[in-house]
Amino acid sequence: MSLWEVHAVKYADRNSRTRRDSFIFDDNHDAPHAMDYFMWVLRRDGEVILVDTGYDTAEARARDRPIRTEPGAALAPLGIRPEDVTELIVTHLHYDHAGGLHLFPNARLHLQAAEMAYATGPCMCHDTLSMPYTAGHICEAVTRLYSGKVTFYDGDAEIRDGVSVHCIGGHSRGLQAVRVRTSAGWLVLASDAAHYYENVFSRKPFPIVVDLQNMLDGFDRLKALASSPDLIVPGHDPLVTKVYPPGAAGHIWRLDHGPVGKVPH
Repeated sequence: MSLWEVHAVKYADRNSRTRRDSFIFDDNHDAPHAMDYFMWVLRRDGEVILVDTGYDTAEARARDRPIRTEPGAALAPLGIRPEDVTELIVTHLHYDHAGGLHLFPNARLHLQAAEMAYATGPCMCHDTLSMPYTAGHICEAVTRLYSGKVTFYDGDAEIRDGVSVHCIGGHSRGLQAVRVRTSAGWLVLASDAAHYYENVFSRKPFPIVVDLQNMLDGFDRLKALASSPDLIVPGHDPLVTKVYPPGAAGHIWRLDHGPVGKVPH
């Protein structure tokens, strides 16, 4: 049985947000509500799979959303150099998840076909839907495709023994969560299928949504995929840094042994 290490790597945060930015239905909409930004590393023996890339300083300036650490440098405490990453699961192509594709030039991308179709199709004629995407990032994904370095999936698929992807959609057409076999059981990296614990456990949809039904159904799918609700890891919740133990550096947390604090559900 193949067990994987899983590390959450925080590269940015944003405190100038309120709850209306995180939940469609919320009575306390003006209250502050911070957001953390993560990449994730899966490791087994000498094998490494990176999940998402974060975004770089140029994108941070363009969107006025500063980062704390360049994504490549953020991986250094784990002994990972960007040029050595050869397998990269892209949960979706929003700027904060695929804004660093160019930093990992040797990586094969693992992507839902629906996400590429969505990010390059007529939906992007609508500013509201195109806002989380950046054209240069999409062009990088297309360039990687024409270099023979993209593997597409249509729904659920096994990437490696103990690592699978599951198309959930909702937030974007081809959003995929990642299921990983760990010593604590099946852990699910929700990415933006649940930005926060509160999204999934209180069934409060996130405001950036292309299909609300898919988003709501996705909350149930996350629960079904994980061995325990405690092993659902939301994509942006600062509480992840409170309930999981610290890792190789101050911006890294170890996930595969399970939480050491109380998960709010």
